[in-house]
Amino acid sequence: MIELQKDGGIWIVKINRPEKANSLTLAMLTELAEIAESAQEAQAFVLTGEGRVFSAGADLDEARAGLAVSDVWERLSGAIARLPGLTIAALNGTLAGGAMGMALACDMRIAVPGAKFFYPVMKLGFLPQPSDPKRMTALIGPARTKLILMGGQKIEAPEALSFGLIDRIIEGDVLEAAQALCADTVAAKPEIAKGIKDMCQGA
Repeated sequence: MIELQKDGGIWIVKINRPEKANSLTLAMLTELAEIAESAQEAQAFVLTGEGRVFSAGADLDEARAGLAVSDVWERLSGAIARLPGLTIAALNGTLAGGAMGMALACDMRIAVPGAKFFYPVMKLGFLPQPSDPKRMTALIGPARTKLILMGGQKIEAPEALSFGLIDRIIEGDVLEAAQALCADTVAAKPEIAKGIKDMCQGA
């Protein structure tokens, strides 16, 4: 249900459980974390999904059994945030719940026009993962973060773009667009690309 393709210096990781809206199980999240942790040599790292939804978040049965409060979410987002290469969330559709953490940890997020963004964790009786509100606030500010996390708002792609939650809306193939965005980074000397990323992050 997690597919990894290596295309030159680009690692493409796809969530492939479209019959369940790419909802995430503990096994899937663990595999995603292991891939991200092993991607230190990747010049670019792209996350995407199969079908019309990027991910609906936690598998509901597993969420009720404890996945909603598992530290695997933080393990995954932390591993992505620490990668030296360019990281892109190529959002092929709606992004919901805890799955937002891995996208927030990426350097940039691009999405199809019909994508929607929501994080109904409060309504389900859980806190978000600790890093998610911090990363979201850094992107869109505290009030808009509360609009999503406390106001329960479902944000459509144009508004998400205006907020800064996503960086570009892609009319065509979102994965192809992500690969094109990686081209200059992959062609550059790794130390130069990493140096620029560090400078952008204030390292």
